Amino acid sequence: MVPTYTLNDGHEIPAIGFGTYPLRGEDGVAAVVSALEVGYRLIDTAVNYENEREVGEAIRRAGVPRDELFVTSKLPGRHHGYDDATAGTHESLERLGLDHLDLHLIHWPNPGVGKYVEAWRALVDLQEQGLVRSIGVSNFTEAHLSRIIDATGVTPAVNQVELHPYFPQPEMRRVHEQLGIRTESWSPLGKRQAPFAEPPVAAAAEAHDVSPAQVILRWQLQLGCLPIPKSSTRERQVANLDVFGFELSPAEVAAITALGREDGRLFGGDPEHHQEM
Repeated sequence: MVPTYTLNDGHEIPAIGFGTYPLRGEDGVAAVVSALEVGYRLIDTAVNYENEREVGEAIRRAGVPRDELFVTSKLPGRHHGYDDATAGTHESLERLGLDHLDLHLIHWPNPGVGKYVEAWRALVDLQEQGLVRSIGVSNFTEAHLSRIIDATGVTPAVNQVELHPYFPQPEMRRVHEQLGIRTESWSPLGKRQAPFAEPPVAAAAEAHDVSPAQVILRWQLQLGCLPIPKSSTRERQVANLDVFGFELSPAEVAAITALGREDGRLFGGDPEHHQEM
């Protein structure tokens, strides 16, 4: 059984989730079905992943009761206008075959477009209508968060950001803690740059008789973050979920965090400049 966090709106969210990018087609459906079968209950998709239909099909095939699932999707930049955000959310629900989302995020702030406040107003209203249970953002900076909170009085429940040992985001984690926002980590293992061979990770894996990936996911949890690893391999899906039976020491956590680099991003995804439409 995966533990849960209580979000600032009172809803509970699993402490670890399953990322679905770039799972598509029949193989994508099979991977999500497998994840649900091994125990994942938080499933993370997005309009720009182009796999909401596959995620919806997997949910139907797996047969997990809807009230046990926590389904997340994300609004793309091209839907940042108020009416576009509203229509886009209805389209996501139609593709997923669901009557509500458990969490809906603004995927990127796209400050060059300048409409993310409109998108946030739409999510606030969609939440009041019951089409979305919890609302949040992704890749928002402190300034972006301040702007939408000041405009609406509503604080996001979640900010999903790039976060892994080479990019541990201490400043954003502090901001989130002050505001009561849950930090959710995309690419929590670091993808192709996964630091599995780094001495602090390898030593902790040996000390606890677990894999380096399990060490990093446990590190995420002990920072108070919510990681959403992706794997299409059932064996790895099981291992990634099996991170609640051991605990890293404070020294081990600190040593992994110290791997952080100023240029630790996986690509040029600085939210002040990156545009994703």
